[in-house]
Amino acid sequence: MQLRKLGATDLWIAPLVLGGNVFGWTADRETSFAILDAFLEAGFNAIDTADVYSRFVPGHVGGESEIIMGEWMKLRGVRDRVVIITKGGLEMGEGMKGLGSDYLPCACEASLQRLQTDYIDVYMAHRADPDVPIEETLEVNRKLIGAGKVRYAAASNYTPAELKEALAASARGLPRYEVLEPQYNLAERGEFEGDLEKICVENGLGVIPYFALAAGFLTGKYRGTGAGAAGARSHTVSKYLNARGFKLLEAVDRVASRHGATPAQVALAWLMARPSVTAPIASATNLAQLGDILKSVSLTLTPDDMATLDL
Repeated sequence: MQLRKLGATDLWIAPLVLGGNVFGWTADRETSFAILDAFLEAGFNAIDTADVYSRFVPGHVGGESEIIMGEWMKLRGVRDRVVIITKGGLEMGEGMKGLGSDYLPCACEASLQRLQTDYIDVYMAHRADPDVPIEETLEVNRKLIGAGKVRYAAASNYTPAELKEALAASARGLPRYEVLEPQYNLAERGEFEGDLEKICVENGLGVIPYFALAAGFLTGKYRGTGAGAAGARSHTVSKYLNARGFKLLEAVDRVASRHGATPAQVALAWLMARPSVTAPIASATNLAQLGDILKSVSLTLTPDDMATLDL
C-alpha cells in the first residue's frame, strides 16, 4: 500500500481515512479502541473527527469522538504514528460557535485537551462562517500554526466561491487552506465535480471526501422496496431510493462481481481512482465492517469498470 501526499503539506497518508464520527456513538469505547488498533496495525494512519461528534445524539454534548481518540492515543502511545484531522466552528453550546477570533482559538484548545495532544495535524473550518471575514479566520489559523498547535489549516463544506475567497486571502500573506473535505461519492457527484474540483486541482489541494458510501446506500443494504429500503425512508439515504439510485447499485454490483469484491469496496475504490481525490473517509462500527472497507485499497478498477460506474 502506497501512501499519498496530502496536497501541498508534508503529510503522507494511506489511501483511506478512518471516519471517527461513530466513536462514542454507534461504536462504544471498547469497540472504538479495537477498530483503531486494527486500522493502525493494517498500515493506515489518518483519522478524521470533529469537536461536534456526536453532539447530534440525544444526551451527548460533543467531543465524545475526540475524547475516545485521545484516550486511545495516550494509552497506546501512538500519537506520532497518527495524522489527526479535526474540525471546529459548529455550535458546541450557548455562544460557542463560529470561526472568529473570539471563539475559534478556544475551540482548538478544547479539541487539543480532548485529544490529549499538543498539536493537530489538520485543523478544519467545519463550515464557512458568513458572519466572520475570511481574513479573521485565517489570522486565527496563523496564530495557531505559529504557536505549534496546528500544522495545517483546512476547510470542509466550502462552496467554490467560499474556497476562492479563502485562497485569494491566503495570497496576501495569510495561511492557506491546504485540504478540502467535501461531500462526494458515486451517488452524489454534482457538488464536487465541476468548479470545486477544478479549484482543488489547480491549487494543489488535498481532497478527502466524506459520505464516501452515501450514508451506507453504496454498501447495497438499501434496495428496492424491501424492508431495508422501507426502513431507510426517514434516513439520509432516502433521497437515493429512486430509479437512478437503483440503476447505480446494479452497476456497482456488476463491477463488484468482476472482481469478487463488495459494493462498498467498489465505491471506495472509485473515489481512490479519481485523480483529484487524495483519500476518501469511511467509518466502521465493528471489525467486520473495517475489514471490508480496508480491502478497497487493493482493488484496482479498470477503464471498463470506471465507464460502467459513470452514470
